[in-house]
Amino acid sequence: MATNFHRSGQLEHAETLYRGILDAQPQHAQANYGLGRLAVRAGRASEALPHFVAALRAQPDNPNYQLGCIDALMQADQLDAARDLLESALQDGLQGELAQALARQLEVRTRIARSIRDTQAPAGVPPAPRVQAAPSDFSRTAQPSARELGQLTTCFAQKRYEKVKALARSLTRRFPRHPAAWKVLGVAICAEGDPRGALQPFETAARLLPQDAEAQFNLGLTLATVGRQDEAEATLRRVLEIDPMHVKAHCTLGWMLQGQARLFEAELHCRRALEIDPSYVEAHLELGGVLKNMRRLAEAEAQYRTALDIRPANTVGHNQLGLLLLEQDRSAEAEAAFRRGVAANPALGYLFANLGTSLSAQGRQSEAEACFRRALQIQPDEANSHSALLFSLTHGQALDADTVFAEHRRFGERFETPLRASWRPHDRSREPERALQIGFVSGDLYNHAVASFLEPVLEHLAAAPALVLHAYSTRRAAEDHVSQRLRGQLKHWHTVGGVGDVELAEKIRADGIDILIDLSGHTADNRLPVFARRPAPVQVTWMGYPGTTGLESMDYYLADRFILPPGRFDGQFTEKLAYLPANAPFRPSAEAPPVNDLPALRAGHLTFGSFNRLHKISREVVALWSRLLRAVPTSRMLLAGLPRHGEYEALIGWFDGEGIERSRLDFHQRGAMPHYLGLHHRVDVCLDTFPYNGATTSLHALWMGVPTLTLAGTTMAGRAGVSVLGHVGLDEFVVQDASAFEAQGASLAQRLPELAQLRASLRGRLAGSAIGQPPLIAAALERALRTMWRRWCAGLPAASFDASRDPGGCA
Repeated sequence: MATNFHRSGQLEHAETLYRGILDAQPQHAQANYGLGRLAVRAGRASEALPHFVAALRAQPDNPNYQLGCIDALMQADQLDAARDLLESALQDGLQGELAQALARQLEVRTRIARSIRDTQAPAGVPPAPRVQAAPSDFSRTAQPSARELGQLTTCFAQKRYEKVKALARSLTRRFPRHPAAWKVLGVAICAEGDPRGALQPFETAARLLPQDAEAQFNLGLTLATVGRQDEAEATLRRVLEIDPMHVKAHCTLGWMLQGQARLFEAELHCRRALEIDPSYVEAHLELGGVLKNMRRLAEAEAQYRTALDIRPANTVGHNQLGLLLLEQDRSAEAEAAFRRGVAANPALGYLFANLGTSLSAQGRQSEAEACFRRALQIQPDEANSHSALLFSLTHGQALDADTVFAEHRRFGERFETPLRASWRPHDRSREPERALQIGFVSGDLYNHAVASFLEPVLEHLAAAPALVLHAYSTRRAAEDHVSQRLRGQLKHWHTVGGVGDVELAEKIRADGIDILIDLSGHTADNRLPVFARRPAPVQVTWMGYPGTTGLESMDYYLADRFILPPGRFDGQFTEKLAYLPANAPFRPSAEAPPVNDLPALRAGHLTFGSFNRLHKISREVVALWSRLLRAVPTSRMLLAGLPRHGEYEALIGWFDGEGIERSRLDFHQRGAMPHYLGLHHRVDVCLDTFPYNGATTSLHALWMGVPTLTLAGTTMAGRAGVSVLGHVGLDEFVVQDASAFEAQGASLAQRLPELAQLRASLRGRLAGSAIGQPPLIAAALERALRTMWRRWCAGLPAASFDASRDPGGCA
């Protein structure tokens, strides 16, 4: 039982049982060995030794006991005893990788001990830089006194980092070839959150101790932290050459390789770490992340739960589990996980932000907003939390358009204004007609709605001789079939999910990008802080987010005249508006079944429908829909695209509060595309959400012959329905207030033949509209990009213009 607790990471229970066994049987071999391992793990090697000795007395030929005792002797710096025991065990037949690794470690430790004892730099160390010091400081016997090293250690243990740095710097000046002070100086600087500042001390320590695994690991971890990935990988692999059993090096390599989307290699290193130490929580969490990005979600969940079994108060584990559940539309379970994380540590802003996201996914926008604001109180410089707040506000009912815009401007003030002084001129050639390097930055270059809109355009842009296309994929997860198709359309593909903002901005600048296009806005995996550094001469946002970024460095926003009529919404954008024939193209699914006859003609009643995600459906939306259902008492409503785990009890409660019986409602979980589209065969008219309309859902509905009744909003998020319906000439399905929504919807029940005729025509209307013609939009986009570039070459500021009519004119 004690061993089982030990293997599962329940170390306190294991220790209690081990000690209970030894109270009854003091020479019990397995209990002594187990207690010895626990003591070594806790850094108490001297305390472990008597237990290993007792285990060996009972079973002198047991290889595990031999290896455990040798390791403890080394940790306790009893190197001669460790060597004697190792030699004896090898003569008795001890073999295997662990024995070889311990032998290598012992050799390295012995060399280091001798070099320190002799106060000479290890072989191959270049001369130290000259410093002002007394000649005696460079003598063969010069080294810090025991009192000085003790004072350094004491201050470090007390976390008096300023004092530690002062003492360590003094020692490095006086004894530049003594590695201990360099090591401690680096750790103290890191502890204060300055990994870049720690690089030089760690580099010096690693140079002085080329065979010391910990010195090399400190350097490797710091290089990875600051984004110097190639150097970090080489250094960490050097650690594993020195010590193949270095758990942290395996785990750190797993983390770093995951950031580079080298997921299979990352999995191997994480699993190796767990083979060495099954109770190492960080390795379980890192492996959980790798598996998540490989879409092996059940395995990932099991790893997170194992980590939480080992360490129940682990906030990272609760957070990662919550994010995994959220990704699977298990938002109520995710909420519970985030709340457990908040309870464990209420000082972490990102936990409140993720809790807010789980609430927003359930349509509880006011609660979500409160969580996001709490997150920003704790961490005001966390850009992701601010973006999450802004995205939530686009779904909420409480704030007017001007207030929402002001909140977006605050994002720019917080994250862009401090950077403006560091903006550098661009040395790009100002030739207005030359070939342009175009970069797309997005976290949605996979099976996602944004990719479905982008792909038909890329097919045409890729053939344009005057454009060279780059993609910067900011998502950490493994690529899917859509990603692979997109790769084929782009000359350059960069996976940058694990690259920091500063490094990514410099990469984009080094790649010579002329026009950089954001496809995310304030949605997940956005890199707006990169745009705030202005790495490209011209910067554009498009498609991914229905509103301004709030950045002055973002020059243009691409839209169409239906969603943002010229002159009416300019005041809600920091960007200038550039108009295309349509905001984005729509390519219908090849799996779409044929359009059927109007269901109401057969059923004898009207069926309203909604295919929008749950986070767009609020209590206020349900109240308006219910007004229409009460006005047409024989009607029913089908709600599809809902979470697969049945988390829509709140919806039922909201309808019930409006007097709509459960028997009139038909719920369907999200499913495969043929099933999803086939459900439209049961729907006569779709009802839109507000203040955040549907877009992709309304387009799919039109292709299946189903019009959408929409309430026009005062922000871009509330005008997607206006755009979609405007392009196909369905202005009568656009209403301006709740009363008109009810009246227009009720009138449709009396116009079934007309509705049936319309149903049969919608595919043709959509295919013939600008939305249905990707080549038209691609050509206009190319004209728009050229117009933007010409203005920059001429030294002109950004200005709104219409690329669908006049390539060079300003609106």
